Amino acid sequence: MDNYLIPYAVILGGLMLLPSVRIQGQDLETLLEEQMEPSTNYVTATFKATRILNGHSIERMPEGQLDFRISHRFGRINEGPYEFFGLDQASTHLSLEYGILDWLMIGLGRGTFEKTVDGFVKISLLRQSTGKRNVPLSISWMSGIYINGLRWIQPEQDNQFVQRLEYVHQLLVARKFGPRISLQITPSYLHRNLVKTVEDPNDLFAIGAGSRIKITKRISFNAEYFYVFKPDPSTLSSPIYDPLSFGIDIETGGHVFQLIFTNAVAMTENGFLGQTTGQWLEGDIHFGFNISRVFQLKKQ
Repeated sequence: MDNYLIPYAVILGGLMLLPSVRIQGQDLETLLEEQMEPSTNYVTATFKATRILNGHSIERMPEGQLDFRISHRFGRINEGPYEFFGLDQASTHLSLEYGILDWLMIGLGRGTFEKTVDGFVKISLLRQSTGKRNVPLSISWMSGIYINGLRWIQPEQDNQFVQRLEYVHQLLVARKFGPRISLQITPSYLHRNLVKTVEDPNDLFAIGAGSRIKITKRISFNAEYFYVFKPDPSTLSSPIYDPLSFGIDIETGGHVFQLIFTNAVAMTENGFLGQTTGQWLEGDIHFGFNISRVFQLKKQ
């Protein structure tokens, strides 16, 4: 064979062998078919934190990540300059929230409101996605338990520990509409083992709505409202108003900083659903903030 024909013979021989070439146990035909199949793309960052403002968002901590949260709510703005427009007073809540699995999150906290100790579990049921698996919504379930830590008003009575307990169950249903807008609906149920008077209901139902509008890459505007189905206000020992909140999310690296204006001083569901006594139209507005710091405890 002439020397100038040798390269062409080598190339032709290699092409004839291509169908039998295997890459890490797969032939080229199978590899190409797998690459051409559509993949599932999961929607991320529907909200920037595990809270919209007061209430839970659809988000949960990924597996192996710990979120240390610090929340503050100051006094009412309408208390004027003597109370420094509420800044002389403060209610706090500290919590640790951990992602056990990518679909399972737990949390434990303690707040100054009624000296409450709380715990919750959040389970991701569905994740919004496109591509091979097209799911239009994200759905999660949150269940919380709350322990009132105040001393008994009448300690001489036969007080039982179960009377301190309250429970909340919520279904979180959210959708991200493009890169800037997210909405969530939150049907909620609150049960209180002990109430102040026989006229006060042990069970309350509420429906919440929350939204996020992305302004810049790291800043968004959030709003949240819960309509509480309650009996005639004249029959209650104290009025219950619907919690309404507005705020700004600021993401700074491993932190998410939320600035909040709300008529609810409590930062847990049992408090802001069942014991919001302020009215926006009366100026009963509390300024506050949430700080979220995430730590990676488990290697990915």
